[in-house]
Amino acid sequence: MKTTSGQKIKIGLFTFIGLLVLVLAIFFIGNRKNLFSSTFNVYGTFKNVNGLQVGNNVRFAGINIGVVQDINIVTDSSARVDLTLNSNVKKFIKKDSKISIGSDGLMGDKLIVIAPGGITSTQVVQNGDQLTAINPVDIDKIIAKLTGVINNAETLTGGLSQIVAKVNSGQGSIGRLLNSDKLSKDLEGTVKQAQKTMKNVHSTTTTLNTDLKAAQSNFLLKGFFKKKKKREQQDSINKAQQAVPKQ
Repeated sequence: MKTTSGQKIKIGLFTFIGLLVLVLAIFFIGNRKNLFSSTFNVYGTFKNVNGLQVGNNVRFAGINIGVVQDINIVTDSSARVDLTLNSNVKKFIKKDSKISIGSDGLMGDKLIVIAPGGITSTQVVQNGDQLTAINPVDIDKIIAKLTGVINNAETLTGGLSQIVAKVNSGQGSIGRLLNSDKLSKDLEGTVKQAQKTMKNVHSTTTTLNTDLKAAQSNFLLKGFFKKKKKREQQDSINKAQQAVPKQ
């Protein structure tokens, strides 16, 4: 079966469209990976890369300016992250700029965030320089601490529930006091008796003061109180004389 001219045109058109899509895909991917633009490299060392992967974006002032070029383990407690950045942003990044691992949205991909420098150094970063890395928060440790707090709260709540249950059932001194009518009545009677006793003491004190004033006015005891008053005055004079230093 011979191929007609129409079929050849269709095959050629399909091939051309396929090649065009392939070229556009290569250009798009290369543009995102900075394959067709002038770039320079910097790196930082983290204790934990926190899920960062090669190819993730590098962001500065909210703008994507490069990609994560490579991630390598340096020691058992550190990993080196190499970044490829566009050369047109080089003048904005200083030697004291800091890099950290962030997230693109709440549940998005990880990325590197470059913070502006210029505080301790105004020199522009150079190709191959190391930037200070800010280690990410260890979520696993935070979750472990929160789990411990929750477990302690559950234990405390359980203990309080048991205490309240015992009090409600009348167990213990507080439970008997709150749930026993007899103890409540006895306590109420004790309080009333104490109030009555205090009232009697106050009445007795008032009566004694009245009797004492009356006794001072009695002509039989007036001389006694006068002598007592004179003795008290004389004692005060003697104490004052003794207090005066002799010359």
